[in-house]
Amino acid sequence: MAVVSNSRVFMQGIIGKSPGTGLGNLVSGVCFRTSGVRSGIKLGVRATMQVGLEEVKSSQLPNSVDGNLGFDVVSEGELREKGFLGMRKTKLVCTIGPACCLLEDLENLASSGMNVARLNMCHNTWEWHRDVIRKIKRLNEEKGYCVSVMIDTEGGQIHVVDHGAPFSVKAENESIWLFTTQKFEGSRPFTVQANYEGFSEGITVGDEVVIDGGMASFEVIEKIGNDLRCKCTDPGLLLPRAKLSFWRDGKLVEKNYELPTISTKDWADIEFGISEGVDFIAMSFVKDANAIKQLKSYLSNKSSKSIGVLAKIESLESLQHLEEIIEASDGIMVARGDLGVEIPLEQIPVVQAKITHVCRQLNRPVIVASQLLESMVEYPTPTRAEVADVSEAVRQYADALMLSGESAIGSYGQKALCVLRMASSRMELWSREENRQSALHQQQLGVSLPDRIAEQICNCAVEMADNLGVDAIFVYTKHGQMASLLSRNRPNSPIFAFTDNHSTRMSMNLQWGVTPLLVELSEDMEANITKTIDLIKMKGVLEEGDTVLVVSDITPSCATPKAFQSIQVKTIV
Repeated sequence: MAVVSNSRVFMQGIIGKSPGTGLGNLVSGVCFRTSGVRSGIKLGVRATMQVGLEEVKSSQLPNSVDGNLGFDVVSEGELREKGFLGMRKTKLVCTIGPACCLLEDLENLASSGMNVARLNMCHNTWEWHRDVIRKIKRLNEEKGYCVSVMIDTEGGQIHVVDHGAPFSVKAENESIWLFTTQKFEGSRPFTVQANYEGFSEGITVGDEVVIDGGMASFEVIEKIGNDLRCKCTDPGLLLPRAKLSFWRDGKLVEKNYELPTISTKDWADIEFGISEGVDFIAMSFVKDANAIKQLKSYLSNKSSKSIGVLAKIESLESLQHLEEIIEASDGIMVARGDLGVEIPLEQIPVVQAKITHVCRQLNRPVIVASQLLESMVEYPTPTRAEVADVSEAVRQYADALMLSGESAIGSYGQKALCVLRMASSRMELWSREENRQSALHQQQLGVSLPDRIAEQICNCAVEMADNLGVDAIFVYTKHGQMASLLSRNRPNSPIFAFTDNHSTRMSMNLQWGVTPLLVELSEDMEANITKTIDLIKMKGVLEEGDTVLVVSDITPSCATPKAFQSIQVKTIV
C-alpha cells in the first residue's frame, strides 16, 4: 500500500477506445479536494482522473523485456481454452491424505484445478507431511503449477475419539461400544479411545452421543469411572479421529474446559510449518481474536516469509465473536461439519451466508468447507443435492470451496475436484449471464487517507471494468492489498495480479478471481505494463483488440515521494 508523505495525491487514469464503449477520443476530468488538520499541520489533497485514448502497439517487442512470466500451467491452459471471461474465479482447496499423497496423485489434483493443498495436522507424522509439502513444491518448480500449502492445527479438541483403524469403521444398530480414556495401540473391537480424560464429566445414563454431527449416534447405558458404555441407536461410519458431542433432551450439553486454543502440540506443528515454508496456517476451535493476534505476532518474529493465518468458524463461541475474529485473521474457513454439531442443522445455510457476507465486507477470503461432496468418498458421482449445495456457495461468492474426506480418503478425489470445478464455473457463468453480480453495500475499510484512496480506486476500477466490458484487469502489487480490494468487488473480468514477491503470490491463491503471476517489477509503471503485456502476448493469450484495465500500488521512490495510484484502460493494437 502506498504511503503518502507530501500533501498532494494524484490519481491518473487513461482510458483507451474499446469496441462498443463509444468513448472515442473523449476527454473529461473530475476532481475533489479535502482538507483537514492533523497534529497542527494543514493537509490538502487534490485527486484527478483523466480520460483519454491509450493504445499499446505490438509491432515489435522492446529490448527491455526479459525473464519469464510466472504463469501457472493450469490458468494458462484455461485461458487458452475458454478465454478471459471463461476463467474460473472460485478457488479450490483439497485435503491431502493417504488416498492422494503420491506424486502422481498430487499432480492429478494440481492439473485438475487445486489451488491450495491442506494438510490436517491431526493425522500422520511430520515426516509424512514434509514429504507431501516437498512434492508439492517440486511440482510448482518443475511442472509450472502454483499450489499453496496450508496446515490445519488440531486445536484444543476435547471431544475427539479414535478407533485406531486407518479407515472408517461401521457401527451397527444396537451394537454395544466402549468409549474409554485408556491408552492402547492399534484397534480393539467395539472400542473407541477419547483423547481427554474428563470427556465424560457431567454425562449421565440416557444422554446421547453424536459422532461427527450425526454420522452415527449412541445412547449412554452405563458409566464406568470416566468410561461410557453405549448402545448404537443410529448406525453409521466412525472415521478416524471423529468428533463427538453430547445431547440431552434434544439440546447440546455445553461444557467449558478452558483449554487453550493453541495447544502444546499445535505450537510444535506451527514450528514445523514455519520450517517447511507453508503459506497458510488454519487455526481450529478459535474462540475470539486473542489467539489469532498471538499467533500472528509469533509468526512475524519467527518467520522470514509472510504466512497467512486463517480462523476456522466451528463453534458457538466463534459465532458470538465473529466480526472481531474475521478482522484479526487473514481469512476464514466455515467448518460446517463441526459447526453443525453445535447449532441446529437448519441454521447452517443462514450462518454460512452471513459469514460469507461479513468476510466480503471486511475483505477477507472465505472458504466453505465440510461435506460438500460427501457421497463421493464412496461413490463416483455426487448427489444432485450436493451439486446444488456447491452452487449455492458459489452464488454467495465464497472465495474458495474445500474437499475434506472426498480427497483425503475417498476413492474418487480427482473426480470430486472436477465436479467442484465444473459446478463452480457453470454457476459463475450463469450469474454473469443473469446479471446477478451483487452490488455490495461497501463498508469503508481504510482509515488513513492513502488507504481510503486505494479502496476507492479499486471500487471505481471494477465498476469501470464491468461497464466497459474489458477483457481483464491487471494489478501490480507488492503485498496483494489492491488485488484483494479488486477481488472484494467480484468483477466480471478476471484479475491478473503481478508481483515480484513469492509469498504475496502464494497468498493470493485464496482470492476470488485472482490469478497471481510472479514477475520482476521496477518502479517505472509504464515499463511494468509494457513488459507484462508483451510477455502475455508472447504466450499467445492476448490479442489485437483486447482491452485491459490497469491499477497499481507500486510506489516510485524519488526525492519527493508521492503515491502514483492510477486507473488505465489499454487497447491492444
